[in-house]
Amino acid sequence: MTTTANEKKNTAPQLKSFLDGLTKNKQLKEHVETILQNWLRIVNVKQGWIHDLDKIVTKYAKHFQLLKVLRGHQSEIRKVRVSPDGRKVLSASHDGTIRLWDIASGVQIQIFKGHSNWVLVAEFSPYGDIIASGSSDKTIRLWDVKTGKELMILRGHLYPVWCVNFSPDGNNIVSGSYDQTVRVWDLKLKKEIKVLKWHSDGIRNVQFSADGQMIVSASDDYTILQWDAKSGKMLKIFEGHTNIVMKAQFSHDGKFILSCSDDATIRIWDVESGKELKKLKGHSDAINDVKYFSDSQTIASCSSDCTVRLWDVKTGKEIQNLKNQTKCSALDISSDGSTIVSCSSDETIQIWR
Repeated sequence: MTTTANEKKNTAPQLKSFLDGLTKNKQLKEHVETILQNWLRIVNVKQGWIHDLDKIVTKYAKHFQLLKVLRGHQSEIRKVRVSPDGRKVLSASHDGTIRLWDIASGVQIQIFKGHSNWVLVAEFSPYGDIIASGSSDKTIRLWDVKTGKELMILRGHLYPVWCVNFSPDGNNIVSGSYDQTVRVWDLKLKKEIKVLKWHSDGIRNVQFSADGQMIVSASDDYTILQWDAKSGKMLKIFEGHTNIVMKAQFSHDGKFILSCSDDATIRIWDVESGKELKKLKGHSDAINDVKYFSDSQTIASCSSDCTVRLWDVKTGKEIQNLKNQTKCSALDISSDGSTIVSCSSDETIQIWR
């Protein structure tokens, strides 16, 4: 069977219209993705057409539902992260522990103990073999995923460490703290190599760009800053949020910055010009986390309004609203886009598929 260019052109809008109607029927919605996947296996079409169709399937047929809830922490969970292989979930909690879970079974695999106060963040290294965590005890700690053993302690921040992020090569860590500083650490030397000062309030989030050349930081001072990772020079200020900026993230190509705030908005910024390109509204309370899917065409956000929401980047419109029992503190997305993980103030982790 062959598919002509004209047939492709005519089929895409027909399929979109069909799916729009079909997915409104709750009884049929769960069958849509399976039907289309089976259809793709038997239809001999060109790769480019499959790629375009996959985008349509993802947008119109993939409706996330709550798969399971993980319990074990004894206090509020602040962060969750999906492992690079998509099989495990990492969680950081006010109970002073970091825990590793198997997504398929929901079983707790490992528990990491050592911090003497709330654990505010935990992140996987690029290869998933090491974990970095930050705490109200003012330290950053590195852990071996397999053994659960503490590998090193990094000291330097004067107040709680709110955020950490590995460089793409895994050799460095960038951290942010309530002490208003962004710090860069060399893991081979086991020491701090840069202190970046500009923010006038605590730093909620830091991240390296995909090429490791830039750093972005989000702060309680309502601003987002872009830094040169090598020199430590502050390059640009992104202003527009009217409350605490909870998260700022580079797009995968480094051309855009995605942010969310206590002002209940999500914003997309152009890195080159520093201008705000889009403002997404829909949440009714503070937005605590936001993240691009791997294609950078879809966004997931979570809020104190007890919802996780999906958004179309191009249109800025909400695609799906996932309702939770309590406020959502953080979320993450598996690299293949099949799983969303969120955490809540009620000490639970939610797996959505």
